[in-house]
Amino acid sequence: MSVDDARHPKTANEPHRGEAPVSACADEAPAVTNGNARPGSTTHLMAEVVQADNVRQALKRVEQNKGSGGIDGMSVQELRPHLKQHWPSIRQRLLTGTYQPQAVRRHMIPKPGGGERELGIPTVLDRFIQQAIVQVLQPRLDPTFSEHSYGFRPNRRAHDAVSAAQRYVEQGKSWVVDIDLEKFFDRVNHDVLMGRLAKRIEDKSMLRLIRRYLEAGVMAGGVVIERHEGTPQGGPLSPLLANVLLDEVDKELERRGHAFVRYADDANVYVSSRRAGERVMVSLRKQYAKLRLQVNESKSTVAPVWERKFLGFSFQLDRGNKVKRRVADAAIDTMKKRVRKLTGRNSGRSMASIVQELRAYLQGWKVYFRFAEVRAIFGELDRWIRRRLRVIQLRQWKSGTTTFERLVGRGIARPIATLVAARSRRYWWITHQRSIFVALPDALFDSMGVPRLAR
Repeated sequence: MSVDDARHPKTANEPHRGEAPVSACADEAPAVTNGNARPGSTTHLMAEVVQADNVRQALKRVEQNKGSGGIDGMSVQELRPHLKQHWPSIRQRLLTGTYQPQAVRRHMIPKPGGGERELGIPTVLDRFIQQAIVQVLQPRLDPTFSEHSYGFRPNRRAHDAVSAAQRYVEQGKSWVVDIDLEKFFDRVNHDVLMGRLAKRIEDKSMLRLIRRYLEAGVMAGGVVIERHEGTPQGGPLSPLLANVLLDEVDKELERRGHAFVRYADDANVYVSSRRAGERVMVSLRKQYAKLRLQVNESKSTVAPVWERKFLGFSFQLDRGNKVKRRVADAAIDTMKKRVRKLTGRNSGRSMASIVQELRAYLQGWKVYFRFAEVRAIFGELDRWIRRRLRVIQLRQWKSGTTTFERLVGRGIARPIATLVAARSRRYWWITHQRSIFVALPDALFDSMGVPRLAR
């Protein structure tokens, strides 16, 4: 089936994109007929999924998140008109248990440590339905999760997880059992996951729909491949399901009194000695095996906390023996790799275009990593980034004559400008000369909108 063939049918009378899906918001779900149903019950969840308020909120969230389309080619902008026309029939299929999700679109993205991560991009319609499901399930399931898990949970951030880890280290737990699961999202066993979910949810129609989402195929190269395991990242439902599955190990660690932090499939257990850590590692292998999950032995280890990173941060002792957060070396390397790509010398882009992309990346990086307490590296990165921008400017001036004229025009003495222009092809060397700092000062890049990390 081609992408065009898979697309949802449209009619000539389809509303404009700006119109509200009146039918999606006006049709209320049927009343719950079970007189024993209670607030917080998990018996009639599908009725709540299709309620007008929940639908409105899900639609708004999907539109805010934007994102690319799935195998049917429908864009986020087309979702609202589509729902206005087709929601009554979709709603009915959801309530009767006959709705069938479409396959996800395979999309590979590079991993910071090398290799690729597979994403499964649902159609926009399925993303909307998944979001509506999550909004009903999350308030019921989240309060049952361990206090030690932080990923994909309301009012919890990666910074909270790092702070919790830091407190354990401050308590003298200077060894860490650093666990990495082998392709976790690709290896989730459907039967195991559904068994754990069935212990928490009574609504059979909800369970059937979630299994259909798990078993929806993956389209790669125009062919739909059946999927018998995994819950691909890319849809709103996968993170919640991951927490349902991994909560079992969290609860066992709690029962044994361990100090630990988990963020998605990234778990660290903090102990006082290597021997204690090795015992925990053996136990965790057995716990994950019960869930049909495998520990990645090449990336998992027992080590001093100072040698490991967690969510982009690592820890170090200052002169007063206080534990401080710092940006992990691996995160610095990843950042530099990204900046090199954005400021490539042979990109052929204008300085304005380069700065626009660089600014967007650096602003996000700064927001996340300003949580570090050791920030000396930020000034070094600022100087390195601006030196790369000076190289770009010199390359764009190209010839020695142009470089000479520009430098003189920016107040550089003619003999110095002549010397620099004569070496105009030695870009990195030239940018270390004081005259270039005068001609292309930091304030120039400030005016272009390049953020300073150290401020």
